[in-house]
Amino acid sequence: MISPSKPFHELSDSEAATAGKAADAVRNFRLILFCSQRLRTLLDEHLREAGLTTQQGVMLSIVRTMALPSLGEVAVAMATSHQNAKQIAVALERKGMLKIVVDKKDRRARRLMPTAAGRRGWESRDAGDFEAIGAWFSGLSCPEQKSLHRLLEKLTETIGRKRDQP
Repeated sequence: MISPSKPFHELSDSEAATAGKAADAVRNFRLILFCSQRLRTLLDEHLREAGLTTQQGVMLSIVRTMALPSLGEVAVAMATSHQNAKQIAVALERKGMLKIVVDKKDRRARRLMPTAAGRRGWESRDAGDFEAIGAWFSGLSCPEQKSLHRLLEKLTETIGRKRDQP
C-alpha cells in the first residue's frame, strides 16, 4: 500500500499551536490533498490504456452529463482555468472524442459536443471504470461512503462560496 512513511497530516506541536482551532481543518486538508493526488494517479494509470488522462476523463464525463456545455461552463465544473479547459478540449478533439463548436447565439463562445466515437468509447468503459473506483473505496462501508459524500458536498458548498474571496 502506498502511503507516506510518516503521517504527514499530523501537525507538529508548533503547527498545532499556530493552527489553534483550525488544527482539525489543516489535518483534513492535508489528507484530502493526499487522497486527491493518489486517486488522480490511480485513474491516470487506469485510463492510460485508452490514451486518456484523468483531466480528459473528467471533461468527457462533464460533457456527457451537460447538454452542449460552453467551454467556460466546463472550466467551472472542472475547477480549472478556461485556458486549461481549452487545452484539454483540443487534445480530446484531436483524439476524435469531442468536437468544439461555435455557439449559435454567441459566436464568441465555444461549446463542447461529444462525437459518436467518443460516446461509444466512453460508454463502453463505464462498467470497468466504475468497478475500479469501487475497489478504491472498498475500505469504506456503504454508510461510510454515504457519509463521506454528504460531508464532501458540504465542504464543496463552503469552498464554492469562498471562490470570489481571498
